[in-house]
Amino acid sequence: MATIETAPNSMTNLSNYLHSLSQTPHRLRKRMLATWTPDQELNQVRQRSGADMKRKLQWYDLMALGVGGMLGVGVFVTTGPVALKKSGPSVFISYIIAGISALLSSLCYSEFSVQVPVAGGAFSYLRLTFGEFVGYFAGANILLEYVLSNAAVARSFTEYLCFAFGGNDPNAWRVEVHGLPKDYNMLDFPAVALILLLTLCLCHSTKESSILNLIMTVFHVIFFGFIIIASFSNGSAKNLVKPGGLAPFGVRHVIDGAAIVYFSYIGYDSASTMAEEIQNPSKSLPIGIVGSVLITTLVYCLMALSLCVMVPYNKISEKASFSSAFLNIGWKWASNLVGAGASLGIVASLLVAMLGQARYLCVIGRARLVPSWLAKVHPSTGTPLNATLFLGLCTGSIALFTNLDIVLEMISIGTLLVFYLVANALIYRRYVITSHTPPVYTLLFLFLLSCSSIGFSISWKLKQQWWGLPLFGGFTITITAFFQYMMPSLVQDTAWSVPLMPWPAAISIYLNVFLMTTLKVLSFQRFAIWSFLITAFYVLYGVHSTYQVEEKEKSVDEANSSISNLQSKLEIQVL
Repeated sequence: MATIETAPNSMTNLSNYLHSLSQTPHRLRKRMLATWTPDQELNQVRQRSGADMKRKLQWYDLMALGVGGMLGVGVFVTTGPVALKKSGPSVFISYIIAGISALLSSLCYSEFSVQVPVAGGAFSYLRLTFGEFVGYFAGANILLEYVLSNAAVARSFTEYLCFAFGGNDPNAWRVEVHGLPKDYNMLDFPAVALILLLTLCLCHSTKESSILNLIMTVFHVIFFGFIIIASFSNGSAKNLVKPGGLAPFGVRHVIDGAAIVYFSYIGYDSASTMAEEIQNPSKSLPIGIVGSVLITTLVYCLMALSLCVMVPYNKISEKASFSSAFLNIGWKWASNLVGAGASLGIVASLLVAMLGQARYLCVIGRARLVPSWLAKVHPSTGTPLNATLFLGLCTGSIALFTNLDIVLEMISIGTLLVFYLVANALIYRRYVITSHTPPVYTLLFLFLLSCSSIGFSISWKLKQQWWGLPLFGGFTITITAFFQYMMPSLVQDTAWSVPLMPWPAAISIYLNVFLMTTLKVLSFQRFAIWSFLITAFYVLYGVHSTYQVEEKEKSVDEANSSISNLQSKLEIQVL
């Protein structure tokens, strides 16, 4: 009987799905630009997860999560390769440029997170402002960058752990498989084991995970202090100018390096996804998010300088750079210590990043853009259990065989694009949704600002067209000043908001566009393929799922309203 019943059900489901596909144009028109209010996001949509996440975190937890999430990635993964191939000793300048851009973006995130304290981060902010598809597109890109970056960082953990135990070959603990293509043939089982262990830890409790991260971050900062002091004590300032000067590859490559090291600032984005678990969000979120970016940028610059002071840039190892540097100056014991400390830092970074990625997927599941079981929050632990397990398995699978170089620039382009969209959304929300002014003027300003950013970036890229730099730069300053003068901006007195608007968000847009154009063409090609895949998924699944859920909830609301009206009429008749 089971077989007989299953076949008609399968045929019915297929027929329903084909009917849904035939309605795709109508549903796209209705859903792509559909927005929610903050109240709906905080209450109606959040209830789809069942249990609520538990508010147990303070501002110092958030700052530790932000610092811990960023430090291990930037210093131990990107510094060596960028110094060797792009920036030379001026890699610290690359970090300053990326840090300024990240700081401006963090201000935008902070205002959004205070006004809409939910776990969705950029996905929720953009869905509330520009509609469902833009939010989904950003959320899918953030999930990709999290999974790829976590996989890459986990592989770096294996390299440093090998040095911690006295090894000299970064690949010593990996298993080479000759039948697989190059860059995919070194299987990394320690990286997979680490990801699975952290996944189980995150499934248990957010607060305990936060305490573990806080402890690791404190030791991490102390360990960084040792590296900085030891490097400056035993290094030489001559290594900053020999061979080839401070910027041996030229100023352009310093800027190119900034776009790559931007990958190092993903951690503060993770901190914003903790908004549902923070006590006193209006105070804790700005302090935690902005403070973590400032602290991390300072440490990045000092660590980058210490590496280039210790050894000439052309002798920096691409893998496990700091351990190799201490090995080169004859401090084998320090090389082992750095390997152990770096491994701990990478664990902290992974813990925070995996914490954030699960909450992104959970909120996307609440919106029904992915299967709803990914949105479930476990009633006893208060954690998004299904999303954590699913992404842990995906990250572990990629970490098993994928080399870091393959994904590094693709991660940066996704990060920069999402931060660009959030800055646009903040301007639109502040001047249109909050201030209730006609949208056409703000949209025109955002369009001209983006065009000017692209023009400036192309002029920089072409090298010969120097006249474009002052032209587009001056135009940007003019239109921003004119927009600030002409358009009123209303902010809530009780909530934290970005000062000096629209300048911070406008500069953030400019920098994100500029840094994106410095990436390789291959990065844009891979990004285009990913964009096509996620758009196809939205058209074939997401839009139909959300349409059906919204129509069902609307029918329920109408039925409840009819019952309420009928009860009121009966009461009047009885009276």
